[in-house]
Amino acid sequence: MTRETVLVRTLVALADTLVDDFDVVDLLTVLADRCVEVLDVDAAGLMLAAPDGHLRVMASSSEAMRMLELFELQAQEGPCLDCHRTGVAVVSEDLVSGLPWPRFCAVTVAAGYRSVHAVPMRLRGTVIGALNLFRAAPGVLPDADAAIAQAFADVATIAILQHRAALEAQVINEQLTNALNSRVVLEQAKGMVAERLNLDMEQSFAALRHHARNRNLRLVDVATSVIGGQLAAGDLDAPATKQPS
Repeated sequence: MTRETVLVRTLVALADTLVDDFDVVDLLTVLADRCVEVLDVDAAGLMLAAPDGHLRVMASSSEAMRMLELFELQAQEGPCLDCHRTGVAVVSEDLVSGLPWPRFCAVTVAAGYRSVHAVPMRLRGTVIGALNLFRAAPGVLPDADAAIAQAFADVATIAILQHRAALEAQVINEQLTNALNSRVVLEQAKGMVAERLNLDMEQSFAALRHHARNRNLRLVDVATSVIGGQLAAGDLDAPATKQPS
């Protein structure tokens, strides 16, 4: 399979996640493996920012690469951290120099890598992580490889952000649906209490609300109990004053 074929298939696989549900870890693992296959690099890994803002290792092309990324997080120094913080690519042509991450460079060189290229996973002003690319030889990535790496990272970023947005929208829709359903239940219970206790709707709502607060219960649960017959209207705690519905 030619480099161009692998490149196209990788971009198609990444783009496919834009219209389908997907496993983020599997997606990023495929991306790390394809980077090693397509680019002039010997190892690749990806980190994503957790909700608390701290980076987490998400995928690596090898166990040795995973250990390097874990060390980077533990030492709190390295290209991925700088790349995520600044939102721009970070390059070190020869890690033997020890600059600018002395502990990280020493461990990485000992593992057999001499240069690194970190690419931001960024969409506009949002940076969600970084792609780490390691080479056994010193030097920089060819311009074409650097551009491909950034394209991989960009498409993966769009897929992940869209996936997050879809999940958030689903949660919001579920919350809205629950709220609307709760209001229907409450209106039904208000009508039942008003009829059985000869109250107006405002007084009926006040009775339901007072009972819920007095017993540390959810208002919708009290209303459901009234509708289901588990709680008689006459057993509601009477409020001291009227409360607006």
